[in-house]
Amino acid sequence: MGHGGDVIAELTTDHREVEELFGKIEALPSGDEQRKKYADQAVIELVRHSIAEEAYLYPAVREFLPNGDGIADKELEDHAEAERTMKDLEGVDAGDPEFDRLIGELMAEIRSHVRDEEDNLFAQLRSAASEDELMKLGDKVRQAKKTAPTRPHPSAPDTPPANKLLAPGAGMVDRIRDALTGRGKD
Repeated sequence: MGHGGDVIAELTTDHREVEELFGKIEALPSGDEQRKKYADQAVIELVRHSIAEEAYLYPAVREFLPNGDGIADKELEDHAEAERTMKDLEGVDAGDPEFDRLIGELMAEIRSHVRDEEDNLFAQLRSAASEDELMKLGDKVRQAKKTAPTRPHPSAPDTPPANKLLAPGAGMVDRIRDALTGRGKD
């Protein structure tokens, strides 16, 4: 959860970590309880990552890219779709056939979103923003992930300033719930 470097390096490392968790899920047979544990870990990382992008990356996209509003709006739509899928997945056990459908849907949504960010958005941002601006964004994203929620909250605001005000409180509640239930631990 905090790797260092500019915002693009930070977020790309997050993408690789989530993909590694997806690979672990796919390597296990349907119904294996370990799949739920890996799914919970993936959701925790995806929610933190999304909150940080919504608070800092997408406002920067709006600022630095000529078509930034349209790009940021599309990214927020992708996040909302994935967050609804994560919320549906939250209450489903690994042995339930619905788990396989939902985790497959989530993996497809995230993989498509990651491909789009890495193939298009990040290159555009790198050419439009200075290295200093990208480093500052990396620091802000790392800070945001430390206090971000760990559970999906589909009805929560996803744009500043409301998301920046509400996320730390929701994050604290989520981390307390996770500690009490053992969610996200091996």
